[in-house]
Amino acid sequence: MNFLRWIKLRLSHKIEHFSISKIKKFLKKNGLAFVVIFIIWEIIEDVGFPLLFIFLGNYVHPAFYAGAPAAWLLCVHWIAVPIIWGIWLKIKGEKDESIS
Repeated sequence: MNFLRWIKLRLSHKIEHFSISKIKKFLKKNGLAFVVIFIIWEIIEDVGFPLLFIFLGNYVHPAFYAGAPAAWLLCVHWIAVPIIWGIWLKIKGEKDESIS
């Protein structure tokens, strides 16, 4: 039962990022650019990675099929979003006030 509870927790954590209140909080604090980056990354993570693993399973080796469900359970936005946000700030030429 612990495993099922863990899966439920992970899925609710993923869905929580798409709630209106969470998006409004991010929008108020960091602006529209951060919300767009975050939502696009979530789509890449939840749709793009599983499709990539299925593609690799079809054309490279069937072992890659194991990565499709694993992509839904593993969460890498904690590292990807800050990196993408930093790149965005460099492109835009702004200084991040929260760092200083």
